[in-house]
Amino acid sequence: MTSLELAQKLKAQFGEIISEPGEFRGEIALTLLNCERIAEVCAFAKKELGFDYLVDVSSLDNYGDDPRFTVVYHLYGIKHRCYLRLKTDVSEEKSELPTVTKVWRTADWHEREIYDMMGIRFSGHPDLRRILMWDGYPYFPLRKDFPLAGKPSELPDVAFTKPAPLEGGPFVTVAGGKDAISREPRVRIPETDSVELNNRIERRDDIRKAHGESFGPGPKETNK
Repeated sequence: MTSLELAQKLKAQFGEIISEPGEFRGEIALTLLNCERIAEVCAFAKKELGFDYLVDVSSLDNYGDDPRFTVVYHLYGIKHRCYLRLKTDVSEEKSELPTVTKVWRTADWHEREIYDMMGIRFSGHPDLRRILMWDGYPYFPLRKDFPLAGKPSELPDVAFTKPAPLEGGPFVTVAGGKDAISREPRVRIPETDSVELNNRIERRDDIRKAHGESFGPGPKETNK
């Protein structure tokens, strides 16, 4: 059985709350229109369709759109070796959907990371607390309105943050630009669309002379 056939079975079971399967570059995705039923849909996918491995749970910030957030479940069946991507949208006002930890225990840390970085809560989660930032940190760093350089914050006797000197630097991707090369952080010259010609775009003579290869971050060892 293929991923598409399994997706069609899921669609047949839940009807109008599931979109028609979509395919992109050989991968199949479905959208659940009612996020409150995510645990029910996932339980069916595991028990009846054999998706016994939750590869990942990720989230998107559709900043400026409503609903603002999309949560994506990446499913895999060890026996049938099929993948399926299940997506559902959550409004910024609600910012919560049911946990799937009772379906796959591995969802525990995935959901905690999404809560920590994006601020989306998972009702029924057994231990929903931050996993990367400290308790009491007031922001959600992966939201698109969070500044690249960070925000100052302070929690007495625990931790603090200060803005990092990143904005406009050579390792920061910028929007726009004439092409993808000028936006690539490792080759862009700050404040311009120019490209450092001795970096990744052209082979570096100093590296080639040093160790015989024309690639790498810099001289690794001297030729003997």
